Amino acid sequence: MTTAGTVFRVLNPATGEVLAGFPGATEAELEDALNKAQSAFEDWRRTTADRRAAVMRAASGLLLERKEMLARLATQETGKLLGEAVSEVELCAEIFAYYADHGPGFLADEDLEFGGAVMQRRPLGVLLGIMPWNYPYYQIARFAAPNLMLGNTMLIKPAPACPCSALALEELLLDAGLPDGAYRTVLAGGEQTAVMVSDPRIQGVSLTGSERAGAAVGALAGAGLKKHVLELGGSDAFIVLDTADLNAVVELAAAARMENAGQACTSPKRFIVAATLYEEFVAGLRGKLAQYLPGDPLDPSSKLAPMSSAEAARTLLAQVDAAVGDGATLHCGGFSTAAGDAFVVPALLTDVRPGMRAHREELFGPVAVVYRAEDEDDAVSLANDSPYGLGASVFTADADRADRIAERLDVGMVSVNRLAPSSAALPFGGVKNSGVGRELGPLGMDEFVNRKLLVR
Repeated sequence: MTTAGTVFRVLNPATGEVLAGFPGATEAELEDALNKAQSAFEDWRRTTADRRAAVMRAASGLLLERKEMLARLATQETGKLLGEAVSEVELCAEIFAYYADHGPGFLADEDLEFGGAVMQRRPLGVLLGIMPWNYPYYQIARFAAPNLMLGNTMLIKPAPACPCSALALEELLLDAGLPDGAYRTVLAGGEQTAVMVSDPRIQGVSLTGSERAGAAVGALAGAGLKKHVLELGGSDAFIVLDTADLNAVVELAAAARMENAGQACTSPKRFIVAATLYEEFVAGLRGKLAQYLPGDPLDPSSKLAPMSSAEAARTLLAQVDAAVGDGATLHCGGFSTAAGDAFVVPALLTDVRPGMRAHREELFGPVAVVYRAEDEDDAVSLANDSPYGLGASVFTADADRADRIAERLDVGMVSVNRLAPSSAALPFGGVKNSGVGRELGPLGMDEFVNRKLLVR
């Protein structure tokens, strides 16, 4: 099987310009990557934790040294604002440094309450990472850093839109001291990816993507009895019950919704606001969104980046049109700008109700949906009435109330009076259709691991 006709094409979303193209991997190239990853594993697993930590630390340093170049690549491939791309690379440097600092400790034997018994953490083997385009470095780093530190080796299948970013990260990790074959980018198509998931040399699979892709990969991995981690998106609730500074909360809501042009799994997409604050919140959010004007994402002064592609923009606008057709109210935006087909004027919807597509779907772009909550119970009910369960934010001055609501939310992550922080130390993941498994923090090294019992 070859994919001579498959090309990973780099298309600048801001300009529509084709920047580069790559042929898809051949069957021989896939076989070589799998063989070398397996061979490298036999050596890498036997290196000391301190040696692996040194490679992680070197990678962190190189990320900071190359952050401007890497950020520019990501902006050209995905359209994200340059400042956001720089911050993403800096976060990746933090992730690698975190595992360099804490990885050896996470790998230490754990004494059990049985004489002479310890729990050891040992690597599984070759892993496959199937990665998205919206955070081309961060999504890889949070999978790669803990598992390389653990002693696994890996193949990375990037999204077709961003091969340059993936290849640049591979070069960086090899420069940091990873052995040949321990980490490799594979430009595989869908059929080839399925073959790799099923290959007996692959011991675990991590995917960040759509529910459909997650179901397909999960089924293949399950058929092979392989561990898998799936991060499948979300429709996070931003619950506002009371506040002494509504303008500050609205400003935070707008900034959070507009991060990465609204294309972030964890960005709040549903704003659930107490009835007493609802009208003022809607008016304030509409005003804040109007300040996001399109511009060149490489220009530091730009506030509105394009979406990842014109096709993504069309899909989002069709969702907005369908919501309006179902009875929702469109307060602003919801159309492409003169700057290009991938630029979408931020939209604000209200009157979205159960039964509408917009109530159940993830709106992956610059669209905010605001709900009125009559009381605390109504707010929780609205928040939980979603197939997703990634994260949520709760805004209230009453600490007991915040804890009470957080306990009732069916999500993997809750933050109070702030957005969920991005940190290497904090486990990331959700429940329901948002996926299975956790990344980052101590749990990031506890997924693709052999917890081996030793009794002396």
